[in-house]
Amino acid sequence: MLDIKEIQQILPHRYPFLLVDKIISIEERKIIGLKNVTINEPFFQGHFPGSPIMPGVLVIEAMAQVGAILFLRTNGHKNKLAYFTGIDKAKFRKPVVPGDQLRLELEVLRAGSRVFKMKGKAFVDETLVVEAELLSALVDRK
Repeated sequence: MLDIKEIQQILPHRYPFLLVDKIISIEERKIIGLKNVTINEPFFQGHFPGSPIMPGVLVIEAMAQVGAILFLRTNGHKNKLAYFTGIDKAKFRKPVVPGDQLRLELEVLRAGSRVFKMKGKAFVDETLVVEAELLSALVDRK
């Protein structure tokens, strides 16, 4: 399990773009993280006034951040960044609203020395809300 301080040591993202609050499980090829969705998120001001919905692309970004943690936490990758390079088979099944807690589950489909592909699923409670295949590349930090 990783708390927010440990996540910030791995990911370069910061408010308002850090979209992972906690990692609850890490295995060799699978990771599960949490994102607590609150009305205080800056995107709710405009998406949509009076009917707030978390943008689907931000749910996908949260999945990508959780997936990046799986690769960046190892010693060999501590001086790397994970660039999000592709999305396949994205499906947005249910809206995510303030008060929801996203459980972001990612599993490695393919991993090379610099490029990795993962299958991601986002759940609210036991309901699947978003799924996609994500492609990322590891690059040197400048």
